[in-house]
This record gives sequence, structure tokens and C-alpha cells, in this order.
Amino acid sequence: MSLGTEVAVPPALSVRYGRTSAGRAWLSSLPDLVHGRLQHWELAVDLEPGAFPWHGHGGMVIPVRRRDGALAALKIAFPHDEAKAERHALSLWGGSGAVRLLDSDAGTCAMLLERLDPGYSLQTVPLPEAASVWGGLMRKLSLVPGDEPGWQEFDHIAGRAEQWSDDLPADWEQQGRPFPRWLLEAALEVCQVRGAVGRRSGRDVLVHTDFHYLNVLARPRSAVRSGTAGPDTTEFVAIDPQPMIGEPEFAVAPLLWNRLQELPRSNPAGGLRQRCGDFSDAAGLDADVARQWAVAREVENALWYASRPGHRGDLARSLWVSSTLAGRTLDGLPAAHDLPEPGQSGS
Repeated sequence: MSLGTEVAVPPALSVRYGRTSAGRAWLSSLPDLVHGRLQHWELAVDLEPGAFPWHGHGGMVIPVRRRDGALAALKIAFPHDEAKAERHALSLWGGSGAVRLLDSDAGTCAMLLERLDPGYSLQTVPLPEAASVWGGLMRKLSLVPGDEPGWQEFDHIAGRAEQWSDDLPADWEQQGRPFPRWLLEAALEVCQVRGAVGRRSGRDVLVHTDFHYLNVLARPRSAVRSGTAGPDTTEFVAIDPQPMIGEPEFAVAPLLWNRLQELPRSNPAGGLRQRCGDFSDAAGLDADVARQWAVAREVENALWYASRPGHRGDLARSLWVSSTLAGRTLDGLPAAHDLPEPGQSGS
């Protein structure tokens, strides 16, 4: 699909959103939506001829130039609850630890953002250095809820845990009990404890719930403000927050189900637990609470994958991570280094 003569929808997005009527309607609306935002914000597309814009799972990002020639990025997201809350989180962070929001349009889930370097993420940074960078960003992003507009737009993590207490057993039965009951019960225990205690803990903050390595990008060196970093210092910031309110340890889990190939071959289970501790320590978090949340999140992920054909590799990965963190790696799973990265699973 072409968006006028300048922008084409990435094929992966066309395939993903062409499967439902809502997705097809959104794809059909994109040419007018993009044209409208370009006109309204006086933007010029900054793509090589024939090149596709950048994209993630839930939308695309078009490099643009503003009227004064400044670099920016136009993000167009498929309208869903997480996308609708994103602009509020970015506004509260104000460019400190997260991509800077320049403008937004609530009706179209469109945002004008500062331009980052899409080719330089935390994915390629060695893990010890990545832990330090991630921990520093986590401290910046962990805002305590206040009275500013936007806070009422975020769901609560403890409430999500209470919902899982009802949904996970039903999903486990519906999917034919795809893993042992003890692992389900381990996740339910987390939900019952954190769902109840979390609301009374007094530790609630704004949480980036999809805070993995690819969602941390570098600011171009020319954009690093004078005096805040040395000439050879890279400044990383977070993108795509999927924001919620709750215990900050909830954010650690995505770091544990990515980059499994880098776990020590001699003891991958110990390496996974060590990684949980390293990233938690770097952010000043409780490593055991982070481990608990990761068990619950990965069991929920496993049940989602079990319900969809073509995700056997993803299912195996979620079961390996969740059962390992729960203390008893399930038998019959591939070795950690044979598990696919998210988005790379075969059927």
C-alpha cells in the first residue's frame, strides 16, 4: 500500500493488520491520516525514494523535517489503549529518559517526536554496560503519580494482576493445560501477593512495561545538549513505553526474555537469574520482586502463544524463562541458546 507518492506502508504492517476488519480499516485510513498530519504540522517526508518508514509491532514512524529544517519523526500507531496512553507518559517525562514529544493528535494516535538513531539501540551494547544505561533510565522514568493531567489515563499493574488471577486458570484449561499446574500456580501466587500488596506498597510509579533493549535508542550526537555529555558520550532514551502505574520491578521482565543466546552456556539458568539481579541492582530495584513479576508475565505470555498457531518457539521460550525463574526448568524444552528471539519464532 502506498501513502501518496512519498510513503509506503511496510509490508509487515500490511500483513499484520490485514487480518482483521479493524486492521484493514486502519490501513485504508493511513494515506489520508498521514497526509493530514504532514499538512497540519508542516512536515516534509525525509525518506530515500522507495524506502519504507521504520516500524514496530503497533505502528510506523516516518522520518520528517519540520518547516525550519529540524529533524523529527512522525509516529502513526494503530489505535489501542496502550497507544492512546503513550502521549501522556511522554508528556510527563518531558524528554528526560524518554523520547521527546513535540506534538500529538489524540484523535488519530499520531505523535510528532524528536528524531532518534533507529540503528543504534541497547540491543548491541554489551550487557554490563546495557545494565548501567537501563538502570539510569529506569530511575529517571520512575515518576511518582501526581496531580498533573494524564495520570488518570494509565491502568494499574496490581489491577492487571488481579485480572490475571481470574483469566490465567481459565486460559490454561481452554488451551488444554499446555504446561504443568505447578507453573500456573506459581504465577497465580505472584498475582495474589503483588496484586494485593502492590496497591498498598506506596512504591507506585509510572512504569515503562515494554522496556527491552530495542526500545532504547540513541539520540544523535548533534542533538545531545551542550554540557550534559562529553563529545564521545552516547545518550540513550526510551521509546514505545506501554505505560502503566505500579511497582517498578514489573519493567525488568522483557530484559529476561530477550538476548537469551548471550546467557553462559555452562549455566544458562544461573545466568538468567544473575541478569535479573544485575539489572535490578542497576536501577535500585528488588531483584526478587522483579523475578516474581517475570514469572507471572511469562506465564501470561505462554498462554497467549499457546492460543495462536505458529508460535511454538515463542511458547517454548516463555516456558523456559518462567519455569527457570520459578526454580524448576521444565523438561523437554529446547536449550536456552536454541530458543528464538521474540518475533523470530517458527511454527
